[in-house]
Amino acid sequence: MKEKRNLIAGVGLIGAFALWTVLIQCVDVQAVGQNGTQIGFADFNVWFHQLTGVHMTIYTITDWLGLVPIFICLCFGVLGLVQLIKKRSLLRVDSDILLLGVYYVMVIACYLIFEMIPINYRPVLIEGRQEASYPSSTTLLVLSVMPTLWFQTNRRASNVTTRKAAEVLVVAFSAFIVIGRLISGVHWATDIIGSTLLSAGLYMLYRLAVIYSEKAKRADRSKDGI
Repeated sequence: MKEKRNLIAGVGLIGAFALWTVLIQCVDVQAVGQNGTQIGFADFNVWFHQLTGVHMTIYTITDWLGLVPIFICLCFGVLGLVQLIKKRSLLRVDSDILLLGVYYVMVIACYLIFEMIPINYRPVLIEGRQEASYPSSTTLLVLSVMPTLWFQTNRRASNVTTRKAAEVLVVAFSAFIVIGRLISGVHWATDIIGSTLLSAGLYMLYRLAVIYSEKAKRADRSKDGI
């Protein structure tokens, strides 16, 4: 049942992201961006951008806070390295940690793809440069990595307080980043929506991979009579 729920959620969210990406390039496309760049859902995006205005202080704060998920990735990388050194075999490293490494690589790959193939450009110039804006890279990074902290803490920590603290931290931090990026005015609203769909879809597929991995491991143990 868990597999089915995660599969439907993961595939559905990735599908929704793909559809959203197509719609952004087809619906209400107008030359309302910097230097006349074409923006989809133009009326909505311009309305929201005028509503929030531009707040570079919030942009800078959320930009620096983007280092937090990178630090978390490094921590899990160190955990995997320690296991590798102790167990002297990559195959003996916990499967959920190995899959986490693959998952993080997928997130980075998604970021690089959209940097090379810009869908939207930011509504404002950053240090005089026109930068790709879709999907919001900081939002993608935070919403992809922070839930894995919660997930791994629930799996590895026996203390209820620790698990609850991780839950509160992840929810509060993620909400702050999403709201901060929205109101900072450095992205179109549709860029944030796209990041949310993509990161949620990738995370659900990671959970699905962990479930299948553990299921296969239990099947192997039952065959060996363990």
